[in-house]
Amino acid sequence: MHLNYLGGIAMSDTNQTLPTGAAPGKHRSGHSAHGGGLFLTEDWWAVWIGLLVIVIAWGLFASGGSIKWLAVAPAKWSTVAQAAQDIGKHLPNYVALFIAFALLFGVSLAALKQRVGSFLASFLILFIASALIFTLGAWVNASKYNLEPPLVALALGLLISNVFTLPEWFSAGLRVEFYIKVGIVLLGATLPFTLLVWAGPVAVGQATIVSLVTFFVIFFAAKALGLDRRFAAVLGVGGAVCGVSAAIAIAGAVRAKREQASVAITLVVLWAIVMIFVLPFASRSLGLSTAVAGAWIGTSEFADAAGIAAAQAYGDFAKHAGGVIAGAPEASLQAFTLMKVVGRDIWIGIWAFVLAIVATTRWESQDSGVKAKAHAGEIWARFPKFVIGFVIASALVTWIASHYSLADYRKIVTPEFVAPITALRTWAFTFCFLSIGLTTRLRSLTSIGLKPFLAFTAGVAVNIAIGYALSAHVFAPYWNSLGQGS
Repeated sequence: MHLNYLGGIAMSDTNQTLPTGAAPGKHRSGHSAHGGGLFLTEDWWAVWIGLLVIVIAWGLFASGGSIKWLAVAPAKWSTVAQAAQDIGKHLPNYVALFIAFALLFGVSLAALKQRVGSFLASFLILFIASALIFTLGAWVNASKYNLEPPLVALALGLLISNVFTLPEWFSAGLRVEFYIKVGIVLLGATLPFTLLVWAGPVAVGQATIVSLVTFFVIFFAAKALGLDRRFAAVLGVGGAVCGVSAAIAIAGAVRAKREQASVAITLVVLWAIVMIFVLPFASRSLGLSTAVAGAWIGTSEFADAAGIAAAQAYGDFAKHAGGVIAGAPEASLQAFTLMKVVGRDIWIGIWAFVLAIVATTRWESQDSGVKAKAHAGEIWARFPKFVIGFVIASALVTWIASHYSLADYRKIVTPEFVAPITALRTWAFTFCFLSIGLTTRLRSLTSIGLKPFLAFTAGVAVNIAIGYALSAHVFAPYWNSLGQGS
């Protein structure tokens, strides 16, 4: 089996669910668009896995317990001996976590008639590698060198896949889409709708401006360059919201071609990595406060993991800068979270819903020459089901959060309920990014083409400019007050 990856989606003939431009009667997973069932698609299994984890965590939290024992993460360490001691101490936790993940993913893949035996063997290696990467990320100097686990996973995977030839059976465990879909559902549990209220209209408004402007700049630039409108939509949302997950969601919603989603994700990954270094350096050169820099990074970065690395790096610089940078060091990450994770990421579901309707009711009728009416069933078949899991998870945590003030939520709910789910989400994203690297062939990046690059880069330029203007000038008092209050 030939496996080719372009920055986000493995081009495998056995394990992918992304649309390939097939006839409208077929759903992405190969089942009928209207009769796939709740246990026959990868999207739905991602929902069930994510919600099951959240419900179990909620049940333990409600009874005075926590899922922290299972959601193990390495402790901070400064010497290799300390790291080894911590791993040995928590080895039962790691074994239990592997069994839990293997059971959840294994049952799902068995239902989807995938190669469970090959998956488990491959996943064991993936899990061990992810645990080592996670441990590296816990090094006290990791943030100084931008050694965030998802980014290290991506770099390591790229190195291995482009130097060595991996065995065919190993590809069974490189389930890029599945891991990130589960991660997105878990992400919902960390984003109660009440955060939108707590974040204030400024953060939400700035995120809305950026999402709309960036999307339309990329979309119309792509159209002007002669690209297909479905491709333009995937590029637009990938740049406007949250790269990898957004591209997957929108590709399914508008039924874009598989390679188009791959190109969009490749561009997102490339620019996200560039911005890790550019934005903190530019913020430092401009003397921005930590909160303003965090808001700018949250407005202009294209991936959560990359943005977290950039925001954390600037916060750490401020911590060791001897008062040269204004604001509390942690304000950088707080502002980034409000802008990117709360404000922009929530647009994934909005864009997926809107574009699914547009593609079904307008684009297909224009392509076929036959006027079509809105068909609820077809829109439902196109809609990325894992987004529903994201919304349900967010609604559940919203209900839980409604019983607490913001201060109590951070003091009680976050450490015992949200933080363990966040750790599990980081595991899922690490699996995803390691799989991305392990299935990426750098020589294939030349197939991106100049037109998609130009269209996306136009959005990058506008995104950075608007983000700076809004963060450092228009809404600067709001962000600076966040930094002072931290």
